[in-house]
Amino acid sequence: MPGYNSKFELSVEDMDLIEAALRQTKSELSARVLPDMEQHDKTEDSIGEADETLRQIHDLLGRLHNQKVFYRPRRGAYIGG
Repeated sequence: MPGYNSKFELSVEDMDLIEAALRQTKSELSARVLPDMEQHDKTEDSIGEADETLRQIHDLLGRLHNQKVFYRPRRGAYIGG
């Protein structure tokens, strides 16, 4: 059985595009799930699957965010804004 590739060569622009696509997918899926939750004639399985997908996307976006390195000056006070 073949193994997984553990090294990826992605640029910052590639990661930005992936993050933007995940955010767009999350937004569209959320917009579809909310009206479905108001209607009780929909099956709970489809809502459950969509909810699980939303959780996975949210988790992945969080992991991507946690891997970012944000600028902080080495000397002096950091003034954000």
